[in-house]
Parts: sequence; structure tokens; C-alpha cells
Amino acid sequence: MTAFELTRLLPTDHFARALRADVVRGLTAPAKWLPPKWFYDKRGSELFEDITRLPEYYPTRAERAILTARAGEIAAASRARTLVELGSGSSEKTRLLLDALRRLGTLEAYVPVDVSESALREAGRRLAQDYPGLTVHGVVNDFTASLGLPHEVHPPRLVAFLGGTLGNFAPDERAAFLAALRAELAPGDALLLGTDLVKDPEVLVAAYDDAAGVTAEFDKNVLNVLNRELEADFDPTGFQHRAYWDAEHEWIEMRLRSVRAQQVTIPGVSLTVEFAAGEELRTEISAKFRQAGVAAELAAAGFQLRHWWTDPEARFGLSLAEPLG
Repeated sequence: MTAFELTRLLPTDHFARALRADVVRGLTAPAKWLPPKWFYDKRGSELFEDITRLPEYYPTRAERAILTARAGEIAAASRARTLVELGSGSSEKTRLLLDALRRLGTLEAYVPVDVSESALREAGRRLAQDYPGLTVHGVVNDFTASLGLPHEVHPPRLVAFLGGTLGNFAPDERAAFLAALRAELAPGDALLLGTDLVKDPEVLVAAYDDAAGVTAEFDKNVLNVLNRELEADFDPTGFQHRAYWDAEHEWIEMRLRSVRAQQVTIPGVSLTVEFAAGEELRTEISAKFRQAGVAAELAAAGFQLRHWWTDPEARFGLSLAEPLG
């Protein structure tokens, strides 16, 4: 018998409404944009898994190396009875933390939070089988809109936000997200945060514009999502994938550049959008961090940085922070 349960916090039309709102807001802006969460339909998720295995894409390997080396220290520092993971996906890297907490003898529950109900069901049932006695409580939620962390779990909690996803938020969005997270946590809880680090721009750009073109296909997948969900008539061949390093903001931008002047109709939101030749649609920012900057952003949100770990090449950082006061 497995101890797995699932809670859905999203109304059934949440994503349809959110997609329509984002498309209208982003494609009518003076500089067009779309949020990166719309990459991730089934095909987009498969493409991202392919990206994580590319030689140019180091973040997944670097973060895994840190977790492999430091999971025991993380477990000892947090002594968590409940591990909460935001954006859990397949929960594969999480096993390193679960194993370490189980060896320590504190682990009682795992709470994966993700927008994909199917991913949560698959990963949650598998983990409940592989970790006898562990309670797995999946939560279907868009944590970028509201956290909705369950409070009935056993404290202290370790909240893991891995993969560098924080970098997809603009600075004001990061501040709001971290402050909201701090408000959900209690004394004794801890936050484990993954952040990609500033490095050689050539290395960074290559990670988002690989030689095999997988990231380009991933980037264009957002157009396929809009075509399917909103009956749009985007021609993906009419756009080129571009990746830029913005040295002022210290982030990578992914954009789709229109190769010609074109008009796109989107019946699902009653919108017609004009693209000039060479005009760009921003589809993602991915901020890169420095230790001092991470500590400052955490402090501004009411956290204190307690531990900082990097991989041997200092490409990626994991920080363990505690709520203040």
C-alpha cells in the first residue's frame, strides 16, 4: 500500500484564462513578450529534457553535482521532517535529498508542487512505492500565482526551489515571490534555492543556443502552443531563435525574431498582431547570480543565508536560507 494523495488548488480553466491574459498583455506591449511557462506542453517538456542532456547545457549537471556532494550537509543543517519542492517535475534530483534526509532519520513527508497533474501522479506514486513509509502529498498549483503550501505537514519543512527557475522572474517578481514564500514559512523551516551563476558570456549563450538546434525548437514551441490553444496562425518557420547576454542586467534573453513582415491572427483572444521584419518577441529571461546578490535578495525578503555551495567549477550555486524573526 502506498501513501500518496493529490490536492488540486487550480480551477479547471486556470491555464486557459492565464494563457489568454498573458497573450493579450504580452503581444500588445510595445516590446512584445511571452512568459516562459507556455513552453511546457507535453512536447515542450520533452524538448527541455533533451536540452538538459546537451553538452552545452551545464546547469542540470552542475546542480546535480552539488546535491550529490552536499545532500548530507543539507539534510543535517535543515533536519527537515517534510521536504516541499516547488516545480517538482519528475522529482529525479529530489531523490538525493530524500535519501539524505532518510539516512538522517528525520524524513516523514514529501510535498511536490507542480502545474502538471499527470507529472505529479506519476512521480508521486513511484516515490511512494520506492520510499516505504513516506507520505507523498502532491499539490497541483501554479506557484507563480499563489504558493498554497499545505500547513498540515510535519515541521520543520525544507522548501526546495531548484533548477535556477528563480532566474526566469524579473527582479520585482523575484522580490515579490521570495517575500510571499517567507510569509509562508515558520521558525525552523528552511529554503534551498538553486541559482545559475554569472560566467563567461560565450558559455552562457551556448547553453541557450545549442549547435544541434534543440533549444531553437523548444523556443518556437510556444508558437505551436498558441496555434493549438488559441487557434492562432503563427508560422514557426517565419521566426528565428536568438539568445543574447544582457551584461547590464546579467541575464540571458531568448527571443524569436520575425524573418519578414507578417500578420498573425489569434481568434482565441480576438487579436491580430503585426510583426515587422526583424522584430523580436522575448520568450524568456534567465538571470544569472553572484553570491552577494543572492544573499542581498534573500535578506530583503526576510531570509538569512546560512550555507552556500557550488559545483567544482563554480558554475551553479545552492543556498540554504532560514527565515528571520
